[in-house]
Amino acid sequence: MSLPLSSFKALKQQAAQLTQRPVCAVAHPCDAASLGSTLDAAKEGVFTPLLVGPKARIHAIAQEQGFDLGQIEIIDAPHSHASAELAVLQVLEGKAQLLKKGSLHTDELMHAVVSVRGKGLRTERRLSHVFIMEVPSYKGLLFITDAAINIHPDLQTKADIVQNAADLHVALGLGVPRVAVLSAVETVTAKIPSTIEAAALCKMADRGQIKSVKIDGPLAMDNAINIEAAQTKGIQSEVAGRAQVLIAPDLEAGNMLAKNLTFLAGAEAAGIVLGARVPIILTSRADSAHARLTSCAVAALYASKQTPIL
Repeated sequence: MSLPLSSFKALKQQAAQLTQRPVCAVAHPCDAASLGSTLDAAKEGVFTPLLVGPKARIHAIAQEQGFDLGQIEIIDAPHSHASAELAVLQVLEGKAQLLKKGSLHTDELMHAVVSVRGKGLRTERRLSHVFIMEVPSYKGLLFITDAAINIHPDLQTKADIVQNAADLHVALGLGVPRVAVLSAVETVTAKIPSTIEAAALCKMADRGQIKSVKIDGPLAMDNAINIEAAQTKGIQSEVAGRAQVLIAPDLEAGNMLAKNLTFLAGAEAAGIVLGARVPIILTSRADSAHARLTSCAVAALYASKQTPIL
């Protein structure tokens, strides 16, 4: 029996069934979590790994943890900075269709992403991070963005954040998303700038500047995810009370929201970076093995279906 699309298990099953397995360049997989999650994804048929980092150190970690590297290709690099640059080069040279963060700082990887050979993997879109969350108390998957890349996004950056999330939602077969632009209140007021930007994003969608979305905002969190709360406030829209994508006003709010759901509500969170030439897999040592594997699956599925951004 097929599983509903809106589950981590279904996403992993779909990725394992891809007819053409993508190659994933993994930058500096020099700890048990990053190397183990990469090997798990390979074992499940999600992608073919291409490891980039200090070869002796990678072999030492594998031996220490009892991992079987088999015939996996390793490109030797002396340190994490070189690993990031060489991993990005594998994508630029067409040898990999995915990029995955290993045991190096996110800033170090992202510097290589935007600067190798002058442009790196940048496109006309701003890069943005999306958490895909499976929340036990909420129906369907919930996307939260941006919680890791853009600290204080301006209006145009927020438009790209919305578009990146919408493109992913559609590519995963989840349909045109209901997008809630979050603020502290549901009315537009000059005292809270995020409410004005929320209203502007809705008008941009009306004018076709943001495509493939059903969007509403500003919406407070309760009005975005709880239909009774939205009805009590008299909010009538196809988004309010049943949002599928939550657009946070800034990184701090998005990060706290995602981690509150993870550690207080028992949610699982998979995360990738969008807007580059290929999806970028970002995982944390705090993630469960289930969530890390889902991050890999989401990236593989998106890579197989996305229209390249120039």
